Amino acid sequence: MITINNLSLQFGKRVLYKDVNLKFTPGNCYGVIGANGVGKSTLLRILSGEIEPTGGTVEITPGERLAVLQQDHYAYDEHEVLKTVIMGHRRLVEIMDEKDALYAKPDFSEADGMRASELEAEFSELNGWDAETEAARLLNGLGIPEERHSLKMSELTATEKVRVLLAQALFDSPDILLLDEPTNHLDVESITWLENFLGDFPNTVIVVSHDRHFLNQVCTYICDVDFGAINLFAGNYDFWYQSSQLALQMAKEANKKKEEKIKELQTFIARFAANAAKSKQATSRKKLLEKITLEDIKPSSRRYPYIAFTPDREAGDQLLTVENISKTIDGESVLKNVSFTLKKGDKVAFVGPNSIGKTMLFKILMGEEKPDEGKFKWGVTTTQSYLPTDNSAYFDGVKLNLVDWLRQYSKDPDETFVRGFLGRMLFSGEESQKEAGVLSGGERVRCMLSRMMLSGANVLLMDEPTNHLDLESITALNNGLIAFSGTVLFVSHDHEFIQTIANRIIDITPDGVVDRVSAYDDFLANETVKQQLAEKYGRKK
Repeated sequence: MITINNLSLQFGKRVLYKDVNLKFTPGNCYGVIGANGVGKSTLLRILSGEIEPTGGTVEITPGERLAVLQQDHYAYDEHEVLKTVIMGHRRLVEIMDEKDALYAKPDFSEADGMRASELEAEFSELNGWDAETEAARLLNGLGIPEERHSLKMSELTATEKVRVLLAQALFDSPDILLLDEPTNHLDVESITWLENFLGDFPNTVIVVSHDRHFLNQVCTYICDVDFGAINLFAGNYDFWYQSSQLALQMAKEANKKKEEKIKELQTFIARFAANAAKSKQATSRKKLLEKITLEDIKPSSRRYPYIAFTPDREAGDQLLTVENISKTIDGESVLKNVSFTLKKGDKVAFVGPNSIGKTMLFKILMGEEKPDEGKFKWGVTTTQSYLPTDNSAYFDGVKLNLVDWLRQYSKDPDETFVRGFLGRMLFSGEESQKEAGVLSGGERVRCMLSRMMLSGANVLLMDEPTNHLDLESITALNNGLIAFSGTVLFVSHDHEFIQTIANRIIDITPDGVVDRVSAYDDFLANETVKQQLAEKYGRKK
């Protein structure tokens, strides 16, 4: 258990937290959410002891072991993969190293024998004989096959290193587990495996994530970091978001009878509680929700951008035809025989492990690259707007302030109109006078979304649009695309984003495409697709 008493953290005049009091208990998973820069990752670093707070204390129950998902991907380069995972249990590794040193001594003494006996006993108590088996199980679950377990970490790809470090944090079920963006660089199967692992994890988990589906699957509580405070709410992310919106609505309707409010709240809670899934976490969450009262529901002070795409004209039935497009980069085939026809109203998610291929396809469709083979044709009634994954060409070195930057893309050049538009995207007052070249990653994406909204296009192409965005902006974009009456082609690794927007899934494979008209969850559940994924990722089913 972790207990936080009067925690405060201040950098100069900037106050991140003030007088925070929280308790994290076993059997629960706490999702830490908040806008970019409010101190979510910093909170984990305080809890792990990496950062000292300005005031207050963090107390951990004596004897409990705390594990952290390491962010330094090069720290273990000289170690073997399997050993790196076991290093998640520091004491166990110390015993193993000391044992090896003792048994390697040429003049092994009686005292050495006694010490070795003590170490063997402790090693057995810590389940040391099962350590390699357990480490291998974790690695296999996260998509690192056995033939790579004996390699050095320096021989792995960046994505593989992240998975090994995650296995290290999970090793031997620590009492307290701190995870910062654990789903980054994981494929669908690995994320599902991690969700199931954490769903049955009996101890304390505290996780920072922008993945709403992941937060919904594993969390029993949400820690909302906002305006110097950290507030704890029972339930998962969707429950927190919808209950805070409900509370905001109730606050605006102050004359509404309390009995009506209570009935509305009870209906709302019952709907969420009835959706408890298979895991222990879901069962715990259901019990927590059943105890919630009207006073427990509070409106959020979080600000959401306004994102709405309105096409200037309706597209005809003929939108896009792609025929046998192939592309090779540096001798490697990234697209092969890609063919599909786009229909009016399609909202298509492009999935698959080859991000280069998906990005290249979008560049080809926007005329930025040419295919080696094949062709495509846009319908005459279509207009396209594109959000690239790399937007640096629009911002690097640009000295224009945001008003003048956005004015370039607006049919109405009036400054009042442009300022109003920026205000809806959370660039109000002095924020609108920032130079475009100094914006953060999230601010750049919000500007690019503003540009797309002003375009009036009836077809939107988006390559990883949720990258760099906070949960508020992701939620607003998600809702905006659901409401959009036109056609969308998008690439994303955000499960919730794909599931709630796409009505069609196109999987870019090494030999072409798997094209299905279905929701994302149905696509993943399809046994044929599962087998294709297994073969593609080299997994045994």
